[in-house]
Amino acid sequence: MSTEYDSGDEKQVQVASAPLSSPTPSTIRSIVIIATSTMAMIVNTSNATSASIALPTIGRELGIPENQLQWIVSAYSLTSGCLLLFFGRLADLHGRKKAFIVGMIWLAAFTLGCAFTNDALTLDILRAFQGVGAAAIIPASIGILAHSFPPSRTRSIAFATFAAGAPVGAAFGMAIGGALTQLTAKTWRSTFYLSTGLTVLCLILGLVAIDRDQPSTEQDKRVDWLGALLVTAGLVLIVFVLGQGEIAPHAWSTPYIIVLLILGVCMVVLFVFWQHYLEKVQASDTKSTGPYAFLTPPPLMKVSLWYRANGRFAAIMAIAFLTWCCFLGSNFWIQLYYQEYLHLTPVLTMVRMLPMFITGVLCNIAVALVVNRLSVIYLLGGGTILTAAGAVLFAVIIPSSPYWAFGFPAAIISVFGADFTFSAGSLFVARVALPHEQSVAGALFTTMTQLGTAVGVTVTTVVFDKIAQRETRQVSFLPPRPSAPAQNQVADLLPAYQAAQWTAFAFGILAAVTALAFFRGFGIVGHRKEDEDDKTVTSSGKHPEV
Repeated sequence: MSTEYDSGDEKQVQVASAPLSSPTPSTIRSIVIIATSTMAMIVNTSNATSASIALPTIGRELGIPENQLQWIVSAYSLTSGCLLLFFGRLADLHGRKKAFIVGMIWLAAFTLGCAFTNDALTLDILRAFQGVGAAAIIPASIGILAHSFPPSRTRSIAFATFAAGAPVGAAFGMAIGGALTQLTAKTWRSTFYLSTGLTVLCLILGLVAIDRDQPSTEQDKRVDWLGALLVTAGLVLIVFVLGQGEIAPHAWSTPYIIVLLILGVCMVVLFVFWQHYLEKVQASDTKSTGPYAFLTPPPLMKVSLWYRANGRFAAIMAIAFLTWCCFLGSNFWIQLYYQEYLHLTPVLTMVRMLPMFITGVLCNIAVALVVNRLSVIYLLGGGTILTAAGAVLFAVIIPSSPYWAFGFPAAIISVFGADFTFSAGSLFVARVALPHEQSVAGALFTTMTQLGTAVGVTVTTVVFDKIAQRETRQVSFLPPRPSAPAQNQVADLLPAYQAAQWTAFAFGILAAVTALAFFRGFGIVGHRKEDEDDKTVTSSGKHPEV
């Protein structure tokens, strides 16, 4: 039986008394809405993976040093991850369809621009502008799905399908990006032409399929610009430092790295305190006549949101963060292991990773089928353990062994945690959030995955570099091989690749422990029979604490 809890803000509860969603669309319209949102996720993910697999080619053609290549991927993640919360709030206030359409137009324009760049700096800047479009699209898509489908089996299918867009997009970007990079005359530029076409197609579907925006039910529609500045600037600085710290002139001891990291952390801390203060002011009965009313708009993010469901909202955020640290941290080094250590072509690398994306699609189909009858602990706990196990297989890999011994099973199991966490986590967040918070809550969840990607890649890179330096120093003291002079000896960096994977494994285990600690015995997050009354429950201003 569903239990209920107060949102902690009585006035906001009254505001939320509007219906949870618009009337359930017809079957055909439901399919088109789900397909459009899923395609948005595919476009977003493929933009990252298609560039990732083309990095060695881009580096050769544009003369970019290897230690600067990561910014082609990181610049996109930087803006798309750091602006999610701000655009999620704008989507909730001013219209999710508007945010979706404007984001698609923006993304298409700058994706096309990337295809015409001839230097590293311009490409990095345009990739960052690409990410701004993605930051508007993803939270709007989550809000559109939550608004269009009330708690039901259809909602479970919608969110599972949307989550499946991530592995499909990754597979598409990896497969098509690798093939176009290797086989076409335009090499890596062809991937941006294709991405532009897909974005335009998604834009057209959005214009036709998505319902017209309904006015926000919030009485106070002001935007917390100070909060937006603090959280965006803080996250940008933190993610920038994570990407730059290892390649700065003096690495992490470089003065500007230390200063920017401190500034970034301070801004995020100030943002949290500022949001807590705004939430208290908004909850006060005298807020409309208070002396600070003009300077205290509704918070960009309610701090109380993190305490909902007995703190499990914060727990699911931590699980998402740690899972992505493991999954993307591991994948980053798998791609480099295949291309830089085994010297495989982009196409052969793509073929070896393809089972991962097929499994990802199957995982999300499985979630749609079992999420309404299987306890969420099996999805979260089991999935994160399997993702961690995938990292272990590469941590103990023997390069001379066949692909089927280590690479294939790792590709099969490593995706479970990411897909189970995203699907089940999205459903959980949609149930916990109030109707006017759907895009913000979805943006928070996606932000944690983006931060997890940045932290996972950074920490594993630090470990890789330290072990690589040790191996290089050891080689410098060895006598020369008979077939080559000493200065031409090259260190075997396999221990560095393995150490990076052990680090990713540690993140995965932490995610599993968090899931077991907070969701053991919790039950299901999918549709249940008693959820048929959710509209009535929501109209009373309460939440089902799934």
